[in-house]
Amino acid sequence: MRSLLFAIPLAVMAGASSAWCGPIFDTGSPDGRMAAGSRPGTTSEIEAADDFLFSNPTLITGGTFTGLLPIGVPLSSVSDVTVEIYRVFPLDSVNPPDGRVPTRVNSPSDNAFASRDSAVAGQLSFTTTLLAPSFAAANSVLNGINPSPNQTTGGEGPVTGQEVQFSFTLPSGLNLAADHYFFIPQVQLASGNFFWLSAPRPITGGTGPFSPDLQAWIRNTNLDPDWLRIGTDIVGGGTPPTFNMSFSLNGTTVPEPSAVLLIMTGLGLAMFCRRRRAS
Repeated sequence: MRSLLFAIPLAVMAGASSAWCGPIFDTGSPDGRMAAGSRPGTTSEIEAADDFLFSNPTLITGGTFTGLLPIGVPLSSVSDVTVEIYRVFPLDSVNPPDGRVPTRVNSPSDNAFASRDSAVAGQLSFTTTLLAPSFAAANSVLNGINPSPNQTTGGEGPVTGQEVQFSFTLPSGLNLAADHYFFIPQVQLASGNFFWLSAPRPITGGTGPFSPDLQAWIRNTNLDPDWLRIGTDIVGGGTPPTFNMSFSLNGTTVPEPSAVLLIMTGLGLAMFCRRRRAS
C-alpha cells in the first residue's frame, strides 16, 4: 500500500522534473525576415514583444531568445539583459486608450506585469552563444517607431550581424497563472544595438502552432504607453507581413492547490485507515 501511495506524488514530481529541463514553449529558429531593436533605458528604451499562451499555471525557470549583435562586437560587450512579461490589453492599462496608434486590440498592456533584470542581484543570469558570425535579416525596425499618422515607414531595410542565442535563468522562478502573455527581452550593449530576430508565423518548428497566435508588437519611450504592430502598422503594404519572434521558455506546470490537497488528503486517509486496521 505504501509504495502505491507514494508512487502518486513521485510520478507528479517526475513529470515536473522532465518539463523543468526542456522548453515548454518554443517559436523555433529565426527565419531571416525581420530584426527588431529591443533595449532597456530611461530615455531611449525599445520594447519588442511576442506572445505566448499557458493553459495551466506555470513556473518559468528560464529560456532563450535569438538576435543580432553588431559584427566585430565581442559577446562580452553585453552589459545588461532584461526580461519582461506583459499581459494583453486592456489588463494593466488605461482604457479607453489615447488613440495615438491604429489599434490597441491584442496589444501588450500599458504596464509590465513582471520584470527580471540581470543588473539586480538574484533576479536573472545569462550566457551567450555565437550561432553564426554573419546572419542577414531582410528588414529591420529600430528608430522608425512613430505615433499615427506616421507609423507606416516600411521598415529600415536589411541588417546583418552576429547571430547570438541568449540563454537566461531565473533563480527564483516566475509563477504565471493560466493566461495569454507577451514576452519581451531587452539587451544593453556597450556599443551598437541588439536586434531580436523573427521566427515563422504560424509556428512551424519549436513546440508547434497555438491559437490565438498574435503578431509581434513594438514601442519606444516616445510611444509609451502605446504599441504598434511591427508588420501591420510599421511595415504596412497591400498585404502587410506579420511576425513571430524567436524565443523559448523553460519551466513546469504548477499543480492546482486543489489537486495537491486531494493527493495529500488521500495519502492521509489511507495511512489513517491502515493504522486503524492494524490496531
